[in-house]
Parts: sequence; C-alpha cells; structure tokens
Amino acid sequence: MFKKDKHDETKENHELLLSFLSAKEIEGCSQKTITYYKNTIMGMLNSINSRIEDITTDDLRKYLSDYKNESNASKSTIDNIRRVLSSFFSWLEDENYILKNPVRRIHRIKTRRVVKEVLSDENFEVLRDNCANIRDLAMIELLASTGMRVGELVTLNIDDVLFSERECVVLGKGDSERIVYFDAKTKIHLQKYLESRNDTNPALFVSLRKPHDRLGIAGVEKRMRQLGHETHIKKVHPHKFRRTMATNAIDKGMPIEQVQRLLGHVQIDTTMQYAMVNQNNVKISHRKYIG
Repeated sequence: MFKKDKHDETKENHELLLSFLSAKEIEGCSQKTITYYKNTIMGMLNSINSRIEDITTDDLRKYLSDYKNESNASKSTIDNIRRVLSSFFSWLEDENYILKNPVRRIHRIKTRRVVKEVLSDENFEVLRDNCANIRDLAMIELLASTGMRVGELVTLNIDDVLFSERECVVLGKGDSERIVYFDAKTKIHLQKYLESRNDTNPALFVSLRKPHDRLGIAGVEKRMRQLGHETHIKKVHPHKFRRTMATNAIDKGMPIEQVQRLLGHVQIDTTMQYAMVNQNNVKISHRKYIG
C-alpha cells in the first residue's frame, strides 16, 4: 500500500491550516487573532508531527501536558491553546476532512478567576482633576462613558461623533460597527477640546505637538500610565475604564444583554468576565430578597 512521505504530510497539513485561516478571515477575525491561531496550531503540528487525520485525543493531551511542563505556562494559557485547537478540529470535522474532533473529550481547564480592579469614584475624580489639558480630560471621559476599546478610540474621526444624540459609531473587532453613547459631561469636554484645536486632521484625538498626527494606541496607553503615576493610582490603562463602565452598569441594574451590546461582545460570557459584580451589592441584595 502506498504510504505518504513526511513531505506530503507536511504539505497536506499546511494546506488544511491555510484553508482554516482563510475561513476565519472571512468570518471577520482580526489579523492579530489569525496570527495567534496560526502560531498556536503550527506549534502543535510541528510537535506531534503526524497527518492531521491521524492525530488522536491522547496525542493532544500529551502535547498540552508537555507544553505546560516545558514552558511553565499558566492554566489559562493552556486552556487558550485548547480552545484554538478545538476550533481548528471542529472546523475540520464540519468540512468533512476528519471524522471526529479529537479535542471534544478534552474538557475546559478550570482556572482561578481573578477579580480585576476597577476605578473607584474617588480615583476617577482625582484623574479628572490632574488632567493637564482638555484633550486628556475629554479622552478619559469618553473612555469611561462609552466603555469603548482603546483600538476603537484611536480610529474615531470627528465625523463619527453625533453630538446632538450624544453617540458615536465605532469600528469594533472583526470590522463590525456599533453605536456607543456618552453623557452630557463628556459632550461638553469633547466640544471644548475640538474648539481648542487649530489643525485639519479628521481624527478625533491627535497629538499635542505639531504636526498633530492621529493619536495611536501606544500614545493613549503612555498618557494613561503617566496619569496613574502622577496621581499615585495603580494600573491606570484604557481597558480599566472599560471594565469600570461595565461593572458600574451591571451594579446599577442594566441588563447584562444590553451591557454586552454596548461593549461589542459576541459571547455574553466575555461580558461577565469584564463585569465583576460588586460584593457589597450582593450583600445588600441578599438582605433584601432573602433576609
């Protein structure tokens, strides 16, 4: 019986991987996500060194175990690899390249959920008071009010903002558009910031120095770190404003499905991870409903 050599196996595996990545691209995955998929799957294929259709559950369990021991990776990292491999083999099964997904019997790896910090009302007031310019003030107000991602903030143009409705259209992950909303205070600060500018850049936020280029993610993150250092508030970064907005919204009774839409999450589980319910509110609710 004719047997394929290793070169043929490698070529066949590579072609299937490219087909999977193309499917993910069509689904709207970002280039960053596609690169992560590619590197993760390539690492597995190079280690196991078999035809994809011959890879078993035991092969994958051993690969994950060896990876954890050799790299001292965390449980969450190993579970992320498991999820990527599950997505890959599920696609292969759906497309009839394999009979059964070998990852199906590898269960989710339980990880300890860490309650990440949010900004307190006092923290936010201190940050407001220490903004040295109207741009930074408008920026933190918009991040806190809308809960948008920093990547969405830096792609915003002035024309994307509808001041009469206090809303703006952002381009989220997978090039999906959604509307986010901001409060009256944010509107006033944004308008003052735009009135203070004398450049012609269409970007909503630009650098303070000439030639006033569009502000990038690194620029926003750097300014947030500086604000945190100046105010002695730990771990000030753009994502913290997003998490704070989500947590406050749920604490005040906003339905989780609406928070999910505001944040632009596909899966509601993702929203729940961002919005850790205030423990004091749980105590109050217990006394109210249970006694």
